[in-house]
Amino acid sequence: VHLSGEEKACVTGLWGKVNEDEVGAEALGRLLVVYPWTQRFFDSFGDLSSASAVMGNPKVKAHGKKVLHSLGEGVANLDNLKGTFAKLSELHCDKLHVDPENFRLLGNVLVVVLASKFGKEFTPPVQAAFQKVVAGVANALAHKYH
Repeated sequence: VHLSGEEKACVTGLWGKVNEDEVGAEALGRLLVVYPWTQRFFDSFGDLSSASAVMGNPKVKAHGKKVLHSLGEGVANLDNLKGTFAKLSELHCDKLHVDPENFRLLGNVLVVVLASKFGKEFTPPVQAAFQKVVAGVANALAHKYH
């Protein structure tokens, strides 16, 4: 991902204010509600039968938290996303067989959640920088796919 110094500052500055646990839970929950076919990768998570079931599901919240903590690693290593996500790419490709398109969907959902959380602070330039980051992370996660 090619980010200018200003874009990096936007991303890292805002990320410092992100409650990873809360935002992760909401982003993954929204992904599963808005794109219900993504639920097939979460069979072991129990009740995903309705939006309220998904959003209140402790396993969804826990995995969302894990996802956002990983993304935080990416934000801390913006110049080496492929290296940062190499093991996760391998896991999601070889063992979990997750459709790499889901990474892009989750990135876009995350941007929506950040916009809702940060309102006016999430300016168009900040959004543009985050779109680059989530696209870069999605590409890094898809890297091990053949």
